[in-house]
Amino acid sequence: MEDIASADPEKLESLIRPAGFYHVKARRIIEVSQLLLDEFQGIVPDQMDELLLLPGVGRKTANCVLVYAFEKPAIPVDVHVHRISNRLGLVHTKNPEETEMELEKIVPRDYWIELNDLMVQFGQTICRPVHPLHEICPVADYCSYYNDIVND
Repeated sequence: MEDIASADPEKLESLIRPAGFYHVKARRIIEVSQLLLDEFQGIVPDQMDELLLLPGVGRKTANCVLVYAFEKPAIPVDVHVHRISNRLGLVHTKNPEETEMELEKIVPRDYWIELNDLMVQFGQTICRPVHPLHEICPVADYCSYYNDIVND
């Protein structure tokens, strides 16, 4: 963390270039690393409220840290999770934060850690944003989106 906090932004940019938005991300990574060293004794927080204090960290990122770094139950909601949850009719929400709150009410806590990975994979392979593969979808019969199309 000390090396990153004192890194040359251009060198860090070259390392993270494939991730996209690498100019902004490199500076933010350096800034967060410095803040973690100064305010958190170099330890990444494992609580939502503390993670949200870090610049550039919103609920999705905080939930990802909780799930993937600390294996704590949380529901990271990205575009796939938001889209699929609404398509299936599990929720009827307008944004990812609303989706997170509604999913927390209906998905048993034991499944929170694996939910994001499963939905992202499902969203990339079957329930794609454009031209979802209804013919091979294992939950098409239960899907509000699919049933609306079939019944039109």
